[in-house]
Amino acid sequence: MTSTALRLALVLVVVGLISAPAALVRAEDTDPVALAKALMGTTVTLQDGLKASEREGKPISGKFEIEHDALQLSVYTLKGNDFIEVVVDPKTGTIAKAEKITDADDLKAAAGQKAAMAKATVSLLAAADAAVKANAGLRAVSIYPQLHAVAEVMMLQGTTLKKVTEKLD
Repeated sequence: MTSTALRLALVLVVVGLISAPAALVRAEDTDPVALAKALMGTTVTLQDGLKASEREGKPISGKFEIEHDALQLSVYTLKGNDFIEVVVDPKTGTIAKAEKITDADDLKAAAGQKAAMAKATVSLLAAADAAVKANAGLRAVSIYPQLHAVAEVMMLQGTTLKKVTEKLD
């Protein structure tokens, strides 16, 4: 093997080792089997979380996720010029905590969601309700606005995820 090829192989191995933990974290968030198992017996809906979070600002996205081996319902809200992450207890539907978003990646995501919601005439709550009504037997597990006036809603039935879109105008 030439030294250039050896260096390239070494770089690829290092990049793979560095990115593997991040890939595992992302997979955990969207693993439908783990999510379905965590949601069993939970009656709180994504819509309940969106409603509860309104106390802390206008909801701009929301999702059920597994964080530190526990199910949580996270809603990003806009309050004035501040982005707030509202964590709703998935068992009670009450706000467990609300904190100003300071992480650079989270701020970037929230800014994009704010821009998308600026064009919306329909709330995320109404879009989530419409998605659930149009997809009997499925449960909304996340909702994200898109720049072209639609919301991407992830629906779960059993362990199968389905992506649907709902108009925000």
